[in-house]
Amino acid sequence: MPWASLMRAGHMVPLEEVQISAIRAQGAGGQNVNKVSNAVHLRFDIAASSLPQAIRERLLRLGDQRISKQGVVNIKAQEFRSLEKNRAQALRRLEELIASVAVIPAKRRPTRPTRTAIARRLESKTRRSSIKTGRSKVKIVA
Repeated sequence: MPWASLMRAGHMVPLEEVQISAIRAQGAGGQNVNKVSNAVHLRFDIAASSLPQAIRERLLRLGDQRISKQGVVNIKAQEFRSLEKNRAQALRRLEELIASVAVIPAKRRPTRPTRTAIARRLESKTRRSSIKTGRSKVKIVA
């Protein structure tokens, strides 16, 4: 699969802007873990990218732990034993991250509760109040 560019939500990210390095995977795997660098470490500098300004700002504001304070996306993929599969997974995760902020969130329009909803709420409050009043001590009037 050629990795000429990432395509998501109509925005192209050239592969030159993505730094991919092979590293040794952690965890179980026998001697293969010690010999072969199959895991992938992906770095993507948001500020230096060719993404539209609005998407860059939303990415930087995103509270994702994969984005450092310097604005660099760090993704580590080590699920597969194949370097190519891990590279594809890391690029897919970057695409998903960019796609999550590519959609402009809809503005919230404040609404008022309906007259029926207000009446229902007040009725339930009255009912609950009478239940709690019934639990109080009985006052004897002489």
